[in-house]
Amino acid sequence: MTPALAAGAGPLVALLAACALHAGFQAVVSVVVYPALAEVGPERWSAAHGAHSHRIVLLVAPLYAGLVAAWGWVALTQRLDAALVVAAAGSALAGATTALVAAPLHARLGSEGPSAALLTRLLRADRVRTLGALLALGGAVAALAR
Repeated sequence: MTPALAAGAGPLVALLAACALHAGFQAVVSVVVYPALAEVGPERWSAAHGAHSHRIVLLVAPLYAGLVAAWGWVALTQRLDAALVVAAAGSALAGATTALVAAPLHARLGSEGPSAALLTRLLRADRVRTLGALLALGGAVAALAR
């Protein structure tokens, strides 16, 4: 890393940290949390889904706030390049999938209960979010390495 890059690397380091946290979180949700939730039977679904929803927001809210803050810092201080475009596309994919697919599915699962179709859509949406988070992480690594 050149001294000039090192001097202006703060926003990129923050972005890398936020993207790494997001990718790690998404990987755990995809590999552990959602598969376990999908195995809960209908008789326990309401309590399990409600507990999941209350607990996960304690992680999701600060994680997404940190990611948005890091992107704000990057937007104010960095020149947009291919690596940042890739990172932004990944973050946008994960965020849009959360807002437009996963959150509405959770609302339906909370009100209607589990169905194979809804759970399958949620697991697929979560894989897309994880892909987006990993893409963002790759772009952040490349941006810092430039």
